[in-house]
Amino acid sequence: MSANMNAAVFTQYGSPEVLQIKEIAKPAPKDHEILIKIHATAVNSGDCRIRRADPFAVRFFFGLFKPRKSVLGGVLSGEIESVGKNVTKFKVGDAVFGSTTMDFGAYAEYICLPDTSAIALKPANISHDEAATLSFGGATALHFLQKVNIQPGHKMLIYGASGAVGAAAVQIAKYMGAEVTGVCSTTNVEMVKSIGADKVIDYTKTDFTKSGEQYDFVFETVNKAPVSACIAVLKKGGTLLLSAAMPAEMLQAKFTRGLKSISGVAVASQADAAFLKKIVEAGNMKAVIDRKFPLAQIAAAHAYVDNGHKKGNVVITVV
Repeated sequence: MSANMNAAVFTQYGSPEVLQIKEIAKPAPKDHEILIKIHATAVNSGDCRIRRADPFAVRFFFGLFKPRKSVLGGVLSGEIESVGKNVTKFKVGDAVFGSTTMDFGAYAEYICLPDTSAIALKPANISHDEAATLSFGGATALHFLQKVNIQPGHKMLIYGASGAVGAAAVQIAKYMGAEVTGVCSTTNVEMVKSIGADKVIDYTKTDFTKSGEQYDFVFETVNKAPVSACIAVLKKGGTLLLSAAMPAEMLQAKFTRGLKSISGVAVASQADAAFLKKIVEAGNMKAVIDRKFPLAQIAAAHAYVDNGHKKGNVVITVV
């Protein structure tokens, strides 16, 4: 009889309650795959969008009437339990972290991934809970920041600097040499300062477009600042980065005369995971965790993220 495992399964789109803990078959690795015993995962905005089918276009990619993939979860940290016969990059017992990209499946006790997936050995100086948070925000921020040529002294505004992507972007942009201004709410100002932002604007008290500052890059990470407001603080020849934009904002940026903009979906790679491992171990990036929930409380975790005020990441402890 084949072994089973617990997973958070959803068979219809909707509120957090559509996520149910069920027993499903434990996967077995194919020749080029590794089987990972998951210690931690995280709830990210992308998971919630797919669960809600919001925007509706989600259905065209993940199932029109019901989700084709029943287990969400795009990031993980865990330990390799077994490997396929052709795997040479990893071995049993390795602690690894990374992203499942669009295959999802990390809301479970085990997952099989190809050995070419966006994973790397876990940084030795952090826990599984911390490592699980790195890939969504870190890989997304890295995807966009690597598309622009940041030079020491360049000024960057990061809107949504306290979220998963924003907090990672603050730290990676600083590592790349930028002078970073973060925009967040009052309760998050000190946290954003603590991860390295040179300046922090509290949007509840100050309109960032009235600061008198102009920036080489504006990175909008939460799709809450109007494109027009972001453009207003860009230097001539500057670039607008939109990591959470919906089609309307993408089109507005694309068709604004003279504006350089970068948007779209970030897809993590093994090289991204290796980069994040390097800078975390060097002390240039740290995990930002708001709350932790056990897998059994996955619906409550999704409800918390749906509120839109998390600081950094929400961790799901699996083992």
